[in-house]
Amino acid sequence: MHAESDERAEESAAGQGAELGSRAPEFIKARRTLHLSWQVGVFIVGLAVVGAGVVMLPLPGPGWLVIFGGMAIWATEFVWAQLVLRWTKRKVTEAAQRALDPKVRRRNIVLTTVGLVIVAVLLGVYLWKFGLVMPWKIDE
Repeated sequence: MHAESDERAEESAAGQGAELGSRAPEFIKARRTLHLSWQVGVFIVGLAVVGAGVVMLPLPGPGWLVIFGGMAIWATEFVWAQLVLRWTKRKVTEAAQRALDPKVRRRNIVLTTVGLVIVAVLLGVYLWKFGLVMPWKIDE
């Protein structure tokens, strides 16, 4: 519990964003029923966007980008979504910093080169064995 409060204090001290909470217009927040309706609407729209992103994960499309877009919609109204987005931004920034480390870059370049060599060898074996005939045009 103490670690959570320290983490939140660090976030606020670092100025990682505005206050947590609803960003609905004041006239909506002033009326309880209207604000609840607003929250339900935001939740449904965010859920539809996140659902579309989940569908796009195995299909063509920017699945993760759409999921984070839905989370951003939820973050306009819900504190839990704002905290999730802050945590995600922090982790992405840390990963980007680690990727810039020369040792990590060198390792990534070596792994990419090895992967490309393996793909080139497999492609060469395929061409040597079957020629330039595409698999969908084989007459049997």
